[in-house]
Amino acid sequence: MYPFRRSSRHVPGLLLFAASAFASSALGAEAAAQAPPDVVIKNATVMTASHGTLEHASVWIHQGKIAGVGASVDAPAQAQVIDATGKYVTPGIIDPHSHSALGDDVNEATSPVTPSMMMIDAFDSSDAALYDALAGGVTTELLLHGSANMIGGQAVVIKNKFGLPREGMLFPNAPRSIKFASGENPKRVYGGRNELPGTRMGNFEVQRQALEDARAYMAAWSAYDAKVAKGDKDLVPPKRDLKLEALADVLRGKLYVQIHCYRADEFLTEEAIAKEYGYKIRAFHHALEMYKVGDQIAPTGTAIATFADWWGYKDEAWDAIPWNAVMSMREGVRVALKSDSNDHIRRLNQEAGKMVHYGGATEDEAIRMITLNPAWIIGVEDRVGSIDVGKDADLVVWNVDPLSTYARAEKVYIDGDLFFDSSLPGFGTTHFHGVMHSAGFTGADDEGDGQ
Repeated sequence: MYPFRRSSRHVPGLLLFAASAFASSALGAEAAAQAPPDVVIKNATVMTASHGTLEHASVWIHQGKIAGVGASVDAPAQAQVIDATGKYVTPGIIDPHSHSALGDDVNEATSPVTPSMMMIDAFDSSDAALYDALAGGVTTELLLHGSANMIGGQAVVIKNKFGLPREGMLFPNAPRSIKFASGENPKRVYGGRNELPGTRMGNFEVQRQALEDARAYMAAWSAYDAKVAKGDKDLVPPKRDLKLEALADVLRGKLYVQIHCYRADEFLTEEAIAKEYGYKIRAFHHALEMYKVGDQIAPTGTAIATFADWWGYKDEAWDAIPWNAVMSMREGVRVALKSDSNDHIRRLNQEAGKMVHYGGATEDEAIRMITLNPAWIIGVEDRVGSIDVGKDADLVVWNVDPLSTYARAEKVYIDGDLFFDSSLPGFGTTHFHGVMHSAGFTGADDEGDGQ
């Protein structure tokens, strides 16, 4: 869906994205030149995700950060005031498992082990799916490699500043993540070609062998470095191998391991392999059978990023139940919800609402599943995911309770800058609105609502 209705009287999509390049350079320079103005959102129901829900509260945004939150804030008199009476404010929604803006380049399915692939090289910042996510309140996304490979490529973390150039959308200094996948997907991809791995046994053999190769690579470099330190001359260094270098970073703990995995038995196998080779798993993704072994996984500290109620779409999903997330949470597992879909990403707030229905999660727990918990999975919980002083001002103003099916995002702030405003005619994003108006396009909508 594009940010305007398709009509002969509208700007063609190609022209819109051509204009976005102009908007990106002009507005990116402008954003770099001056900090966003102070803003106070007042009289709102503020769902902080970290310290409960505050009624009739205010949030003060200063220089892109949250400078105050509470019944009153000490903002300067010249701050822009947004009256949010009857409305709700939440942290920006965080999607810990997205493939938005990667097009057909999600999988490098030419080998079951491709850890040196960089998803940033496939990232298309002009993809309209990013706008749709922004309109749904999503401010941060972990863009992952697909699940064709036992060990796939390295992810990219973005802030959803749609309309800025690609570099302006990257989440500064976010930790690195890598995608693993076990089970049905790599088994089907390579087994279908009569290649290794074609079974679950083959999956884990490939994974272990790759990690063994990385150990040997690290040992070779350690031996070389030791000889250099002793002053040995005329040494030939080991050959640099990008694949093994990436796997070595897994073993060094420099890459967060995100694993596509469905079945209870495979969670336990993956944890055993991680323990054997000395790395930690950051999260299991999908994790539809976690309710069976949550008590065994919780002590490891591994989180899950799961669906609310997807089931039966493949063999591994037949034992899925809609109570999985809450049951796993009650066992002590950190639980996040994710999209894995350009459609679901627009309604992650509703997916969180289902958690109240399925299993009786509190509203605070449900909100954390789409804010603070996914922030932890990505490794950015110290900067985003809750409404706390000092964190990035990534905020969403909702017309009603965000867990309601009637909720819609009215304003979305990222680093204190307003990137989506549903009150703007024709276009939702402030950046597009300004540049298109200056170019003579108003985005006027034949049917009146501009959506």
